[in-house]
Amino acid sequence: MSFLTTLLNWFAGTTLYQLIIVFIALYPILSSIVWMLDAAMFYRRNERKPLPISTDPKSTPFVSILVAAYCEELVIRQTVEALLAIDYPRKEIVIVDDGSPDGTSKVLEPYAREGKIRLIRKLRNEGKAMALNDAIPLLRGEIVLILDADIQPRPDVLKYIVPHFEFARVAAVTGNPQVSNTRTLLAKVQASEFASIVSVLRRAQRVWGRVLTVSGAVAAFRKSAMVDVGLFDPEMATEDIALSWKLQLRFYDVRYEPRAVVAMQVPETFGSLWRQRRRWALGLAQVLRRNAWIFRDWRTRRFWPVYIDACLSILWGYTLTTMVGFWALSYAMGLEPLGASPVPNFWGMVIASLSLVQLWLGVWLDRRYNPGVTKYYLWAPIYPLFYWGLMVLVTVWSTPRGLLTATRQPAKWHTPRVAVGQGSLPEESI
Repeated sequence: MSFLTTLLNWFAGTTLYQLIIVFIALYPILSSIVWMLDAAMFYRRNERKPLPISTDPKSTPFVSILVAAYCEELVIRQTVEALLAIDYPRKEIVIVDDGSPDGTSKVLEPYAREGKIRLIRKLRNEGKAMALNDAIPLLRGEIVLILDADIQPRPDVLKYIVPHFEFARVAAVTGNPQVSNTRTLLAKVQASEFASIVSVLRRAQRVWGRVLTVSGAVAAFRKSAMVDVGLFDPEMATEDIALSWKLQLRFYDVRYEPRAVVAMQVPETFGSLWRQRRRWALGLAQVLRRNAWIFRDWRTRRFWPVYIDACLSILWGYTLTTMVGFWALSYAMGLEPLGASPVPNFWGMVIASLSLVQLWLGVWLDRRYNPGVTKYYLWAPIYPLFYWGLMVLVTVWSTPRGLLTATRQPAKWHTPRVAVGQGSLPEESI
């Protein structure tokens, strides 16, 4: 018996190995159960009762709608038309062209000449965070609805978001983005993800009292609160996560409003998805690194579950990757340690079954806002088999850079867009 075989056999018999197996099996099971129970609690407390909506123009606060655009020629016209259709009496639309080399400004200029929007043109591309920061002091509204350039909100989006700001501690309200470009299999799987992970987790985190992040695609902010915490951080890969944490650690409240529905595009190619998720993982790691001090301050205790859950998800990704490598090496040496079987065992089936239940719950919760989401349950089996593996690889690849490397350079990126015939969603069904 070779030294390597002896070493592999020894490790497979240790208590540490057994604890690792237990962690790999139990973490996704327990976290899924907690998420589902808390999401159901949020639904019972918040979504079953109507939100009071004022229709008196005199009592509605002025809202500034802000969009930062870079190379958005293919989608920006649809976005502007959707913004103009928002049913709200007191609003302005401000779009920042962040030095786009394409025809983004040419599309926007007619709207600006007609007074339908305010167009801010930057000659130098400095990234989304800098574009937003440059525009915020120029806005007229105390409430600022920030949208991505490919977002098409429903006309009633502000009627659901604005009432939350009647409470002085509320600094941000994030909406409910739903996938509209579902032509490819990869996009269909992401539609399942936003139903089973994003919407469920945001509901659960609101029960905890703190959310990991607002959606960069659609979120409204109290302008004075943003200024109070220093606006967006240009050097962070995910400016939305960073601002969410800064606001909540200053004891502002951040809420989730599932009735504020918008249509959004998701990456349709593996390369685009990989780059997007790498940036998300990097940004989360940067935020965890910056805010590791919170455990020294009892006043931040409501954030501890969010921080711990994020760390455990990263640890689970690294642990699973390491063990897959160990199992592959063991099989190559003719060994079959506990947990190494490629055939799904009891715990694997439990995890997969809970994934399907969680997806069903997310689809059930979001069906009234996007009836079309129910059909994506057909693609549910692909999610735990393929998508989890991809997300684990992204986490393992990108986290060390965020945890170990500090940068002061503005974060820049460009999301390739695809022109679509229409990106709207089915109307709400209540």
